[in-house]
Amino acid sequence: MKELTKAEETLLLTILQLRDIAYGVAIKRHIQKNTGKALPYGTLYFILEQLTKKGYVKRFIGESKPERGGRSRIYYTLTSEGNLALKHAYVMQQKIWNGYAELTWGEKTSR
Repeated sequence: MKELTKAEETLLLTILQLRDIAYGVAIKRHIQKNTGKALPYGTLYFILEQLTKKGYVKRFIGESKPERGGRSRIYYTLTSEGNLALKHAYVMQQKIWNGYAELTWGEKTSR
């Protein structure tokens, strides 16, 4: 399995956390709130498109709303492949970070 970029990992985790309200603006706001970094919309949608092509994300169109001028939101959800990619990234990070606290602060970590 090809490793996720940090940006892909961040977007997948955000979509997972937002669940049924994962649409462009909500994703952008969630990332900015939790990382302190503003992700430009062009970058956001480019990465979402790449994740869709890889089969990690599926998009669907919500209901049109009068307050949105009759336009529909596009929502995103993780696929089973997306969940597997996140799990793989998590396991890899755990392996890389294992022992960090002990090596830097003298705290014991479980192995």
